[in-house]
Amino acid sequence: MNANTLKTSLRTLILLAAITMVAQGVAAAEETKSTGDGYSDIGAGVALGLAAIGAGMSQAAIGSAAVGMLAEDGSKFGPALIFTALPESIVILGALPLFL
Repeated sequence: MNANTLKTSLRTLILLAAITMVAQGVAAAEETKSTGDGYSDIGAGVALGLAAIGAGMSQAAIGSAAVGMLAEDGSKFGPALIFTALPESIVILGALPLFL
């Protein structure tokens, strides 16, 4: 990735986060919740989103390395599959705040 693509992606992510926070505030103003202040929902969403982004970034590198390893030696399919599936546990752990 070049620097311009990274900057554009970061700006888009910040803009979407700001829009989400404004929309959450509007929804919270219309509803009356007896428990919580709405920030716990935002925190759970941020935790899940960041966990998914981190897992996707790590899976990109691991997946390409696994394909290269399989191209050289096809008998290593098992370890390649295991290493490719490991980052998914990060998303599962990121989903825990949704249920707590």
